[in-house]
Amino acid sequence: MSTMVPPPFDPELAAVLDVIKDVLPREFTMDDIPALRQGPGIELLAQLDLTMDGTFEVEDRPVPGPEGAPEISLLICRPKEPVRPGPLPVLYHVHGGGMVVGNNRVGVDAPLAWARELGAVVVSVEYRLAPEHPHPAPVDDVWAGLLWTAENAKEIGGDPDRIVLTGSSAGGGLAAALALLARDRGGPRPLGQMLLCPMLDDRNDTPSAHQMAGLGVWDRTANETGWTALLGERRGGADVSPYAAPARAKDLSGLPPAFLDVGSAETFRDEVVAYASRLWQAGGEAELHVWPGGFHGFDGFAPQAALSQDCRGAHVRWLRRLLGE
Repeated sequence: MSTMVPPPFDPELAAVLDVIKDVLPREFTMDDIPALRQGPGIELLAQLDLTMDGTFEVEDRPVPGPEGAPEISLLICRPKEPVRPGPLPVLYHVHGGGMVVGNNRVGVDAPLAWARELGAVVVSVEYRLAPEHPHPAPVDDVWAGLLWTAENAKEIGGDPDRIVLTGSSAGGGLAAALALLARDRGGPRPLGQMLLCPMLDDRNDTPSAHQMAGLGVWDRTANETGWTALLGERRGGADVSPYAAPARAKDLSGLPPAFLDVGSAETFRDEVVAYASRLWQAGGEAELHVWPGGFHGFDGFAPQAALSQDCRGAHVRWLRRLLGE
């Protein structure tokens, strides 16, 4: 594919990108995974105030993993003073990290902020990471966590009929896979799926993947590394499961309402737009935002930017409508 001129970054975000570009994975390979896991970000996560100034009670709960596999850890954050009587909605959060890094604290500040505003329980799931644990280990773990959450929702103050799947990047891809699994296995039916800059397609060959090569955050080389860690030699081949790469699903009918967003200046733009289009074509309900000039995960890296404020506002507004608040 010939080199294409990339869309510009939003000026406010470009200034942030200049500051953070040296510490972020872009063109990283399998050899870089250990260093990435030891980076300063993990230490900072340990210092997060998960109570949100005392709003939530926080618990790490070990629960059964998939059959024959180790236990998994769920981070459960319940409002200390619920805004209304009765069971609360549950935001079931799957963390990002390209399938190769991270834990259940990564990115959980976003669903905690939504939960504080809307009155909800947050459950963030830990899952085994590739390449040590290739597909299906990660999605099996998040499925096991969802089953436990649905079966025990009332114990944690949640409503089993109002579970919203949410995740960004790799977590968004896993959340989309969970929605497919729940449909195909007749499992718990999520109320909605919130897929933020989701990692959906192992083929890594869209125009935006080529257009943004070497630019921004998580470029085509990094994406190839993440998918290869998860799938090995199967990556890009004919027999990749839709529960690994949801873009491979032949049928997107019968899925819960979806919110999808992505930046115009990131690798995942075209696969996310295509997935939303296919949801509509299958008769589904989906809201899609393409944030002009946004790089991958921009609202987390630059939360005060005007575009990030618009983006985060859209998340809360969609959840409010979905939950009938």
